[in-house]
Amino acid sequence: MIGRVAALLASVVALQALAPPVHAQSQMELNREVGTTLQDADRQLNAAYTKLRARLGPESRARLQAAEEAWIRFRDKECDFIGAPTTGGSIHGMIVASCQARLTLVRVKDLETQLDCQEGDLSCVRN
Repeated sequence: MIGRVAALLASVVALQALAPPVHAQSQMELNREVGTTLQDADRQLNAAYTKLRARLGPESRARLQAAEEAWIRFRDKECDFIGAPTTGGSIHGMIVASCQARLTLVRVKDLETQLDCQEGDLSCVRN
């Protein structure tokens, strides 16, 4: 149980690091602000994914699509796990969306790494 509480607190702290200063006064406003943060992260993800996809050949595009679909399932399941202690509470949506935003921004960085690969880096997909 302590581990889950620590994960919940880490998620809230991560949200604070990602989000602009919170001026919300109610849980509804907090939920809306976190929702906006998640939408912004999703836009960044879609932009990085689209750029990378355009650079790849057909086989690599198919692998990227499969990886992205699996990653989305992982993100959603992971955030369901992280948010489980708050199920039924007014903070639940905020906790889940915060987790999704955090993981989405990590994924954006992963995709951008592929976009900015240095010549000779064997971990980069080139075609």
